[in-house]
Amino acid sequence: MADYYSVLGVEKSATADEMKKAYRKLALKWHPDKHKEGDKKKAEAKFKEINQAYEVLSDAKKRQMYDQFGEAAFKGGAGTAGTPGGQQGPFTYSYRTSGAGFEDIFGGDGAGFSDPFDIFEQFFGGASPFGGGARAYKQRPQYRAKIEFMEAVKGVEKEFVIQGKNRKIKIPAGVADGTQIRFNDFDLRIQVGNHPKFKRHGQDLIIEEDISIAQAALGDQLKVETLDKPIKVKIRPGTQPGTLIRLSGKGLVYPKRSMHGDLYIKLNIKIPKKISRQQKNLFKQLQELE
Repeated sequence: MADYYSVLGVEKSATADEMKKAYRKLALKWHPDKHKEGDKKKAEAKFKEINQAYEVLSDAKKRQMYDQFGEAAFKGGAGTAGTPGGQQGPFTYSYRTSGAGFEDIFGGDGAGFSDPFDIFEQFFGGASPFGGGARAYKQRPQYRAKIEFMEAVKGVEKEFVIQGKNRKIKIPAGVADGTQIRFNDFDLRIQVGNHPKFKRHGQDLIIEEDISIAQAALGDQLKVETLDKPIKVKIRPGTQPGTLIRLSGKGLVYPKRSMHGDLYIKLNIKIPKKISRQQKNLFKQLQELE
């Protein structure tokens, strides 16, 4: 894939507004619905490329990572900060050991990637079916529907009372808290419940795992929960506090798209509050060696 800046036709010094204008112009030009049947495949590929570029460059933190590491920062198998990525099973993972926490990477608001569906407002004169375009909703009845975290992950069909009637609503996989879906005669705002272990940032997920001093120093294998099933991840010898392991494509799916976010594992090194006499002697021996 070409350089993200070249895809949007902007300079590396472009402002957020300049990138947004370039993105909207290109998205309007290459939207598949504006092309004949024979040209749709080319338009779809170009439209996807434009969205991928804008999703990264429109987010300040991700843009910083892209400027430093290039496209490899958002693909599996490519490590960061001098730590090459590894592969185990059908997914890839990479380490980030610079000491920055996940808040430094994603930001504190959990906004995640930008919403490419905002472009619907320009095509159809209305709002995107997945958020944005709030002006179009003002004079329409609005209802709220609460779903569980895993229902948002996999998508769900549920029955809600809408306008005094039972309505069966199909909610697509990957919707975020606050997503607003537009129907013929009403709008439905989705409230997504929290998960006891997973913390969501857009379509990416964070999970924190504790490891011992010995595991951090010597390396080990760690069994980690994912959205599908638990997997084993290799802990490298010399792992530092706050290390992030990225499991590419193990996050939530983007609604109406084939792309997935990533799952980040933050490793916390657990310091024992109390130690046995034998452990104390071993730590003293280690201190002497150091």
